[in-house]
Amino acid sequence: MTVTIKAFLQAEPGKEEALKTELKKALAPSRAEAGCLEYVLYESEAQDGVFIFSEQWKDEEAVQQHIQTEHYQAYRKNTENLVVSREVYKLKPVE
Repeated sequence: MTVTIKAFLQAEPGKEEALKTELKKALAPSRAEAGCLEYVLYESEAQDGVFIFSEQWKDEEAVQQHIQTEHYQAYRKNTENLVVSREVYKLKPVE
């Protein structure tokens, strides 16, 4: 069963561009992973410094492999001082 994830990140004030730069680094290697079906980064037009990852993975095993990758670990380390908040939701269809 596919896994859909939405991750919402709010940048520290004044660190919006630094956060965007770090988030963009995760795109190509994540998209290249075997279990990745979708990996898109969005930026809010209404609220400064809000970024959203929209992800879809082949299955839970693909998600677990993703969070063990070097690029994911680097993203987490390099952004820990750039974000005010980070909320991650695994979603399932209602119907």
